[in-house]
Amino acid sequence: MSTRLRVSLLVVILVVALAGAGGYVWKERRDQADRLAAAPAVATAGDVATLRSQPHIVFRSTALGQGYGQVAMAPLADPGGPRAFTPASCERVYATTADAICLSADRGIVTTYKSQLLDTVWGPVRDLPLTGLPSRARLSRDGSLVATTTFVYGDSYANPGQFSTRTIVTRTDGEVVGDIEKFKLVVNGRTITAVDKNLWGVTFADDDRFYVTASSGGKTWLTEGSLSKQTVTALREDVECPSLSPDGTRIAFKKHGDLPAGKWRLAVYDLRTKTETVLAETNSVDDQAEWLDDDTILYGLPRTAGNGATTSDIWQVPADGSGSPQVLVADAWSPSVVR
Repeated sequence: MSTRLRVSLLVVILVVALAGAGGYVWKERRDQADRLAAAPAVATAGDVATLRSQPHIVFRSTALGQGYGQVAMAPLADPGGPRAFTPASCERVYATTADAICLSADRGIVTTYKSQLLDTVWGPVRDLPLTGLPSRARLSRDGSLVATTTFVYGDSYANPGQFSTRTIVTRTDGEVVGDIEKFKLVVNGRTITAVDKNLWGVTFADDDRFYVTASSGGKTWLTEGSLSKQTVTALREDVECPSLSPDGTRIAFKKHGDLPAGKWRLAVYDLRTKTETVLAETNSVDDQAEWLDDDTILYGLPRTAGNGATTSDIWQVPADGSGSPQVLVADAWSPSVVR
């Protein structure tokens, strides 16, 4: 076979493959649009400006129909009631009284992702650094620091050592404070320099201290970090996706324990007494929890809706291990509580 003929055949194969991929994407988008169009309308009430002036919860709406994927909010006095929609659409969102961070996806033949800081009227202020598949996002309580975690290899935390993350902290003016993966990691007095070191899921204590998951050698740790010193130090093992309580005394997290790969239980770690409390939720939770208040933990759980579509709900459970889980906001994901 001549070189020209081989090149021609290769071109034909590539064209057919691209056409097939384009057709698949078009069909998936059409099917999704049909499912969303057929869904019942979501109850809405109030306007965004009014809700921002009172304690409220911000989340990604996963109710099928108009508004699917948009950021919505509801008053804390009635979080499961009618919601107000913002103009922003995000895969994951986190908000404070000052601003919000939005991780979004543009799903074409090649999906691209974006990290944007949003202002108080939910308009984009600036793009922030983002490399890979968005996974976690947090703001400091005053809204001055942003942390994002992305996958740069692999797409799941289910198999430690078989993925790589990148966690970046920036100021809201766009200045990069640090790539947490490059910080010095100390475990039991020993510096970990292994190539499989990963860090993800930041929760801020103040404008310097933070907590984050670290992993290496198939183990995970809760670590306390310092932005100014560029160090993270392990506090205890088997902690992922920490979330600091409003009073700063406890960490909500997911733990693997002796569960199968890709399964976790929610727990709370008391930083003062060094004790752990496993929560009443027995379903596997793959989320970075949020605190409704000092007594209650929020988290997302996926579920399958009609027509095979996937949606999710925001659940609540007492932080002291008592009670039972309850849905706080149906058809929602990625909560943040704003007071």
